[in-house]
Amino acid sequence: MRSYVAGKSATDTLPRIGFVLLAVLSLLWGFGWPILKIVLREIPPWTFRTICLILGGPIVIALAKAKGLRIAIPKAEFWPLLLVTLLNITGYFICSAYGIFYMKAGRAAIIAYTMPVWASILGIFILGERLGRASLAGLCLGIGGLTILIGPDIKAIGSAPLGSVFMLGAAISWAGGTVFMKYFRWTMPIIVLIGWQLILGGIPIIIGTLIFEPITAILQLSWRGALGMAYIILLGMIFSYWIWFKVIELFPAHVASIGTLAIPIIGVFSSALILGEKVGFQEIAALILVVMALAIILIKPKGF
Repeated sequence: MRSYVAGKSATDTLPRIGFVLLAVLSLLWGFGWPILKIVLREIPPWTFRTICLILGGPIVIALAKAKGLRIAIPKAEFWPLLLVTLLNITGYFICSAYGIFYMKAGRAAIIAYTMPVWASILGIFILGERLGRASLAGLCLGIGGLTILIGPDIKAIGSAPLGSVFMLGAAISWAGGTVFMKYFRWTMPIIVLIGWQLILGGIPIIIGTLIFEPITAILQLSWRGALGMAYIILLGMIFSYWIWFKVIELFPAHVASIGTLAIPIIGVFSSALILGEKVGFQEIAALILVVMALAIILIKPKGF
């Protein structure tokens, strides 16, 4: 049930539309970081995620139905769907929620973007993908940039090891979901695949919200928070997940995942723009390294 042919060069004949989609995704998810901070100042994380999933999943399925698409889950694809759902949605959302809870330093959440490392490793064993010199060099540069970025928070990470473990779990869960999305062959349209993942993956999260947080938490949401929530649901989830799954379909898993390295950098700079957070030498250095990583992967200079 594999959709990627092992042995192909990861950066040969990549479709240009994939580059455009990665750029749009990086902007939408990057700007989502400060918007997420605004919303989470008003409502707790489990409640926030529950609202996103309760609204997001049914909206996506309704759109698919309106387009005349078949929304039933093929019997042969149910268990693969359940696996990628548990990794992409449930595992990532729950681990990141607890990670952010235990790690008071907000930028430590960027640990989640070690995902390309784990996706690259899993891709070798599960998909038979090969890491060429360009991919390996880009991966090292990108991770170097993220390491510089979280440098000021290393103490916070060390003082809250449980939080870092949860965030690392979120990164590995997302990586596993990415690779298995590539591994299985899907007959469902992407929009239907997204909708069912949001609905099925949201069930454990909704249960967790009912257990751990008051139902009235949603009443604390202001008009500013509501606008932020609308951005996250419509653009950050529905539209962006469609883009992400399309990118996975177009690119080898490790190339798609390395393409996400720009997201936390955009997040830092957009947080400076929207929230007034300080940008210094470390942010600039990280930006340079990540841009170099993406240039090597996506442009593939001669010699690589």
